Amino acid sequence: MLFLAKFLPVFIYPLGLVCLLVGSALVLLLLPPRRDLPPRLPLWLLGTAVVLLWASSMPLLAKGLARSLEWHHLPSGEVPTAEAIVVLGGGTRPWIAPRPWYELNEAGDRILHGARLYRQGKAPVLIVSGGRAEWLAEGGNPEAEDMAAIAQMLGVPRDAIVQEPGSLNTRENALEVQKILQERQIGTILLVTSAFHMPRSLRVFAKLGIRATPAPADFLTVQPNADQGWAGFLLDCLPSAEAQQLTTLILKEYVGLWVYQLRGWAA
Repeated sequence: MLFLAKFLPVFIYPLGLVCLLVGSALVLLLLPPRRDLPPRLPLWLLGTAVVLLWASSMPLLAKGLARSLEWHHLPSGEVPTAEAIVVLGGGTRPWIAPRPWYELNEAGDRILHGARLYRQGKAPVLIVSGGRAEWLAEGGNPEAEDMAAIAQMLGVPRDAIVQEPGSLNTRENALEVQKILQERQIGTILLVTSAFHMPRSLRVFAKLGIRATPAPADFLTVQPNADQGWAGFLLDCLPSAEAQQLTTLILKEYVGLWVYQLRGWAA
């Protein structure tokens, strides 16, 4: 199911859709002309592919899409205290040679923020939630183990950390964390995950009746620069690989939110 969830949507994201359009155009150009198809159809397909590729690679569009998710739960004032801090996986790479130790990826701010909240006395327990599929290219130990080791390096005591190493998606995160909360009779949590992932995560935890306060990290967008001139605006309209990646990431999250709501997994 995890494989299908990752593979099937590929061709509805910009780069996969562009590949489909270009491939279709090439097939039509190589085949003998058909009277039931418009003669300019291959050109229309290629033109659509170019426009889609450019638009999805524009920083201006990518940042706007990101803000539409990230700015749902902007920090406002002091983070309240709770009975536990829950950090969702997705921000680490396993300790596999030639890496000298566990590593953080773009979403590594999740565990950094969780450990920081613990050090600030926001909760007495730090729950790290996340497994890792063995059939993936890297494989390796569960993400919970990565995060626990990093949290200890940052000064969180070992006996204050609870690992949840079995979950492979956001819903499983919530289900497995719920078991830990019930066992320890914990009623309130600070939920730490990437800002773009927070809307879906909160809805999944709320669906299970878990009282979670958002503590987002890993913001990919910030307040626009008020002093940005026409040159900066022009650069934001030029395609870039980073913007393409951000657009795809946000579209994936919207698809995930829609699927979760469709299946009744999110409030």
